[in-house]
Amino acid sequence: MTHLSKIESGGEESRLERGQRALADIDGEAGHKVVAALADIAPDFATYVFEFPFGDIYSRPGLDLRSREVATIAALAAMGNAAPQLKVHIEAGLNVGLTRDEIVEILIQMAVYAGFPAALNGLFAAKEVFAAKDGQRPQGPA
Repeated sequence: MTHLSKIESGGEESRLERGQRALADIDGEAGHKVVAALADIAPDFATYVFEFPFGDIYSRPGLDLRSREVATIAALAAMGNAAPQLKVHIEAGLNVGLTRDEIVEILIQMAVYAGFPAALNGLFAAKEVFAAKDGQRPQGPA
C-alpha cells in the first residue's frame, strides 16, 4: 500500500503523516508501543490506527485535544472492557493537559452513567498509570 507524500500531494500532509504526528503529540510513547506491538501481526492495522482515529478524527477542528481526551477516557471507561486502551488514553490525557484530579473526576462521573464497576475499573487503571509515572507500584486491585 502506498501513501501520498507531501510532495506527491502538493505539499499537504497525507492522512498517514497527519496521524503519525497526532499520535506522537497525543499519546507519546504509549501510542508508539501500541503501534509497534502490531508490527509483526497486523502492520496494516497499525496504518489504520494512524490514518483514521488520529489522521482523520483527532485532527478535525471543533474540539481541542483536552476535550477529545475527556470524551475518550469517559467512553473507554464506560465500555468496561478496554483497560489497556484506557490506560493509554489516561496517559494521553495527562500529555494534553488534563490533571490527575480531572481524570479522577471523569472516572467518578462514569459511576452515574456506566455503573460502579466501570468507574472502579477506570479508577484502578488511573491508579496504575499515575503510579507508573511516579516510578511506583500501585497498591490494591489492578
